[in-house]
Amino acid sequence: MRRTLILGGTAWLGGELARQAAARGDEVACLARGETGQVPDGVRLIRANRDAPDAYADVADSDWDVVVDVSRQPGQVRSAVEALADRARHWVFVSSCSVYADHSVVGADESAALLPALTGDHADVETYGEGKVACEEICVAGLGDRVTLARSGLIGGWGDGSDRFGYWPGRFALAADQPVLVPDADDMASQIIHVGDLAAWLLLAGEERLGGAYNVLGPTERLGDTLRLARDVGGHTGDVVRVPSSWLEEQGVGPYMGERSVPLWIPDPDWVGFSERTAAKAVAAGLVRRPTEETMRDALAYERELGLDRTQRRAGLTPQQERELLAAWA
Repeated sequence: MRRTLILGGTAWLGGELARQAAARGDEVACLARGETGQVPDGVRLIRANRDAPDAYADVADSDWDVVVDVSRQPGQVRSAVEALADRARHWVFVSSCSVYADHSVVGADESAALLPALTGDHADVETYGEGKVACEEICVAGLGDRVTLARSGLIGGWGDGSDRFGYWPGRFALAADQPVLVPDADDMASQIIHVGDLAAWLLLAGEERLGGAYNVLGPTERLGDTLRLARDVGGHTGDVVRVPSSWLEEQGVGPYMGERSVPLWIPDPDWVGFSERTAAKAVAAGLVRRPTEETMRDALAYERELGLDRTQRRAGLTPQQERELLAAWA
């Protein structure tokens, strides 16, 4: 029986990893504070604060076939590698394509230049990419070719609290027969991976002991196709009001994420490759990606559970903001 240790496991991706690992018959333990949720049935929760000196005391005397770490904090990753590197057959570090220094090249692969590594132990929102670079360097220094560096892109599906993908099927569903504002940017790239597909590949990488860096991404599609699919899934029958990117920028609407933003939309030409990197290496190593429609339906189901009309969002426009923009455009 495989013994799998997940550093985390009570939040979104970590929880999906734990669920899938248990379902395939692994003996699974999750080391976490346990404040963001419960571990799945059949999984052992080991409560620990990863910033504490004795964080790994309850797992450091055991051997693990796979250790999976989802942290973005170099200090946490460093202490984990120091405590557990000799007890792990293989390590999977969940990184991000935010590690790359340049997002202007379409189709870039894992050889692209990286940001400079963060020198401190704690990354914030502004230094997220640099923090992940530092985490990668720590893993390679301590584990060599016994680590998979899984550079993920945008993740979607049930459980996504970022609003970056679920916003669209939720917005179309809430609007019903009312108008919805969208950017006139059909040719922009859109790239989403289902959380279940990402988790499945991370476990596969640990099982196969794949070394090195992999872009683990969804299929590249056009933003126009993604928004049309969101409209179909949401059952929207009202007008779609298309406005130029330049006008949205003039109105102070932000790209991609954050308050008063348009999710998935990135008008900056220096970011044209952000959602269009190649995942050919991961696909060749067994990455299987489900149709985007299934990811969209799962995202909408979660949006309905949270409440389509909720006003607190991490990305997107509020209904009032959208009405104001529609009125200004008219």
